[in-house]
Amino acid sequence: MPHLFSPLPLAGLTLPNRIAVSPMCQYSCQDGFATDWHLVHLGSRAVGGAGLIVMEATAVSPEGRISPQDHGIWLDAHIPKLRQITDFIRSQGAHAGIQLAHAGRKASTLRPWAHQSGQSEVVPVAEGGWTNVFAPSAIAFSDSYPQPVALDAGGIRKVIDDFAAAARRARSAGYDVVEVHAAHGYLLHEFLSPLSNQRTDQYGGSFENRIQLLLEVVEAVRSEWPHNSPLLVRISATDWVEGGWDSDQSVALAGILKFRGVDLMDCSSGGLVPYAKIPVAPGYQVPFAERVRKEAAIPSGAVGMITEAAQADAIIQNLQADLVLLAREMLRDPYWPMHAAATLGQQGSWPVQYLRAAPQGSTPRK
Repeated sequence: MPHLFSPLPLAGLTLPNRIAVSPMCQYSCQDGFATDWHLVHLGSRAVGGAGLIVMEATAVSPEGRISPQDHGIWLDAHIPKLRQITDFIRSQGAHAGIQLAHAGRKASTLRPWAHQSGQSEVVPVAEGGWTNVFAPSAIAFSDSYPQPVALDAGGIRKVIDDFAAAARRARSAGYDVVEVHAAHGYLLHEFLSPLSNQRTDQYGGSFENRIQLLLEVVEAVRSEWPHNSPLLVRISATDWVEGGWDSDQSVALAGILKFRGVDLMDCSSGGLVPYAKIPVAPGYQVPFAERVRKEAAIPSGAVGMITEAAQADAIIQNLQADLVLLAREMLRDPYWPMHAAATLGQQGSWPVQYLRAAPQGSTPRK
């Protein structure tokens, strides 16, 4: 029976445990360049014992950033700092992942703490913001977001090419895992949902048409990404709104992606519209990962309000998901995996520099 600290084989890679650091935007870049903040932030989670560390949503183009301070990978010049980060992550026995993203109609926003400081929510007001944002249809996310331009055929081709080029750079930067971001109301999710996609061409209307851009992006990414290296896709399994994208469509999509070279479905939810009523509670998205895993017969990842060691271990032991991704709990405690091992009575691995503080029975990390 698998458990939280059992290895997880994915494609030609084996994660040392079932714990991943979920991609979390830090809004701390300039022109898309990572900094020492990212090295320390991600590196400390690798020291903490997570098997997979996933870099935040990384824009495949300048206009694909959520905010002007978002991380990017549209330039070869972005690679050297990323290589430093991935080298350190691997030195701690973890694997490095990166989430490739395009924000679509939710681009050019303020950083979260700008809202908290009382600045206007009308965008683009952030320094360095831009007015040309793109979407499947000319429907704004809300009144306080810019009016998007519907992508034409050339724009769609550029998006696909940008994802492919980003995957190629991710490989050069030393990443072991790539995740395509098709969730949380960003561009690829906008194409999936009939609430935001009102196109009448081959990319809109039917389920088969609405998933077409994601399929083409996955194919383009896979063409640049080694077949023995894992490719993940994050989806919002439901919009939490009647008439929107839902879990039945998510299961159907997962079954198709399984045969397009995707190795694991990362199952989140929501983010497409601001008026969704989301019943947030501990583990509230786990049933989506369970459905995808069982009905589409593809490995899945569970994310969202997973905070306790026993809770995470039960998800794995009950075969509800193959991987658990922790976000805010990892911000609170970078060493959560080492603490969880002690709580569960598992033999944890500790950096040799920290062994003097490790519980009895802990092993030095290789």
